[in-house]
Amino acid sequence: MPYTSLRDFIDRLQADGQLVVVREPVSTVLEMTEIQTRLLAEGGPAVLFENAIKADGTRSEMPVLVNLFGTVERVARGMDREAHELRAVGETLAFLKQPEPPGGFREALELIPLARTVLAMKPKTVGSAPCQEVVLKGDDVDLGRLPVQSCWPGEPAPLITWPLVVTRGPTGRREDDFNLGIYRMQVLGRNRTIMRWLKHRGGAQHHRRWAASGRPEPLPCAVVLGADPGTILAAVTPVPDTLSEYQFAGLLRGRKVELVDCKTVPLKVPAQAEIVLEGHVSLDETADEGPYGDHTGYYNSVEPFPVFTVSCMTMRRRPIYLSTFTGRPPDEPSVLGEALNEVFIPLLTQQFPEIVDFWLPPEGCSYRIAVVSMRKAYPGHAKRVMMGVWSFLRQFMYTKWVIVVDDDIDARNWKDVMWAISTRMDPARDITVIEGTPIDYLDFASPESGLGGKVGLDATNKWPPETRREWGEKIRMSDAVIEEVTRKWAGYGLPGSGRPIWK
Repeated sequence: MPYTSLRDFIDRLQADGQLVVVREPVSTVLEMTEIQTRLLAEGGPAVLFENAIKADGTRSEMPVLVNLFGTVERVARGMDREAHELRAVGETLAFLKQPEPPGGFREALELIPLARTVLAMKPKTVGSAPCQEVVLKGDDVDLGRLPVQSCWPGEPAPLITWPLVVTRGPTGRREDDFNLGIYRMQVLGRNRTIMRWLKHRGGAQHHRRWAASGRPEPLPCAVVLGADPGTILAAVTPVPDTLSEYQFAGLLRGRKVELVDCKTVPLKVPAQAEIVLEGHVSLDETADEGPYGDHTGYYNSVEPFPVFTVSCMTMRRRPIYLSTFTGRPPDEPSVLGEALNEVFIPLLTQQFPEIVDFWLPPEGCSYRIAVVSMRKAYPGHAKRVMMGVWSFLRQFMYTKWVIVVDDDIDARNWKDVMWAISTRMDPARDITVIEGTPIDYLDFASPESGLGGKVGLDATNKWPPETRREWGEKIRMSDAVIEEVTRKWAGYGLPGSGRPIWK
């Protein structure tokens, strides 16, 4: 059943025991973060804090929702799917990104329903909306009304951590041209924040194009706090450039997204949202952002980003504030990365059919380490796959380590991967080092901010002329003995399941 709003999702989670309401007073300053870290570590439920205490010691008029996507299962449920169905989402994206011509009339007929569904999911604009039940403009705008979380000791100001930022380029005329992104926002005052978007992200690209167009006014922008889960997750999914996140959210939900025109900027936002901040991102004013605790487990360095000025706040009459934190995994971004891993696989295998599996270990800070298993077909094949991972999807532009293994290795089992590295690699021959490539500026290990190296490890069996030596033969028990021991295991009187270890 599709969720039309965040509240629909909350109700379903609560009915299924996946959401807990906490009535005890809880501070937005550090205390919420500590609670969330413990819940995430144990796969705990989402939490609605009914009595959030703001930094000034006053009780917030809004409850705070945290740990919404704290498990892969809840991420999948936000897409109205089960965890094992996430790969099918990637298969749909792969088709939309690069559709293959049908093999015949029958296949062409089978594609018609999908094409119709995509077209039918273009968003619908409505005249009035719950997100505009309360409208505050001018001097009435006050970000201090929001129970914005302060996540880690020593941070300079509260940080809006789950903003769905809506922008459009200078030539945009349709809903298709909107970009949705999640960019954290440091609160500067009553009506100002910092918009921290990295250069390769859609919002930053719109900002540059807007400035280059020569327009005198700053970039219109809307910030949605608390959309329906399908729209939130569409913003972090690798949607093809030919498809808007709003339209893809409709595909996820099985129901088109309803949008409403903003009050003060020429943008559209989800009608069922909890809170919307309308305003403009300056083309010339910046402010130093940070230091804040980040997904690396370190505080980020201080960097200048453009200033966002709020001209209007709209909200429901009793809004819910959605929040989270980032830190050393596990955190919500790492859980999202683990779930989206399944979505990435069909996109990669469409371009590189030799890829069998792809794994972003959560402890690799969502994307810095990738393990790829492949069906090797020729010498140097592993290096081609490395280059493909780094270049095909921009999500992996910052991946530092790519480990390539054969298809007899379980890419998601570190014991298997370490065995392949230790037995199938020569350090001098099988390590590929690339210097001077784009790197996450938050990576303090890189020699320059935003510029560093990448490493590819070829842990595959070597073929001539990759080696001149005779390659070893992997030991394996015979199938007959495996089957016999499996059949007789219960009679041995031994502990354990007795599952065979051989592939």
